Amino acid sequence: MTPMELIMEQKVVAVIRGADKRSIAPILEALSSGGINVVEITAETPNVRGVIETAVKQMGKEMCIGAGTVLDPETAKDMLMAGAEFIVSPVLNTKTLALTNRYNVLNIPGVMTPTEILTAYEHGAKMVKIFPANTFGPHYIKNILGPLPYVKAMVTGGITIENMNDYLAKGAEAVGIGSSLVNAKALETNEDFKQLTAKAKSFVAKLDER
Repeated sequence: MTPMELIMEQKVVAVIRGADKRSIAPILEALSSGGINVVEITAETPNVRGVIETAVKQMGKEMCIGAGTVLDPETAKDMLMAGAEFIVSPVLNTKTLALTNRYNVLNIPGVMTPTEILTAYEHGAKMVKIFPANTFGPHYIKNILGPLPYVKAMVTGGITIENMNDYLAKGAEAVGIGSSLVNAKALETNEDFKQLTAKAKSFVAKLDER
């Protein structure tokens, strides 16, 4: 299954900020135990290449691991060399799209307006990230995809367990969940990781309510 197929099937992408080489494997194990198997590790993380390399080595067979907050083609290539299977960005950079298309890698650029969405699509984006989604809310997703029905969209920014199904009901293919799911710096004890697994299970269970 390709990363895009997995994202569309699982619906939830966990966004991990601030993890390190020591904590990343336990975080991924906890998420996977809770039923979440697609993650993006953000590129502003210190030593992010080492973090992604560790993640792929420890959990790459069980999980689909991508890189987020990628702003330029140089960073994208570095993340791919570390083993990232897909790229996510808060912005639209057509040069980054050109690079990932060259390597046949899924790139989900950040967009907001119809013009940005169409520009991303015309430059080969197979999926876009509408960000920050909570600025306009779920109805915006329905309205913006109306004239662009062929666009596959993930939404990120202010997505919680309480509102994620609203976005999916309005046409989003997937949701990116950050701090309302994973707070890497607060995870220290075995009990913390058990709670993360429980939280992941609650997100997965919420999907079943759609």
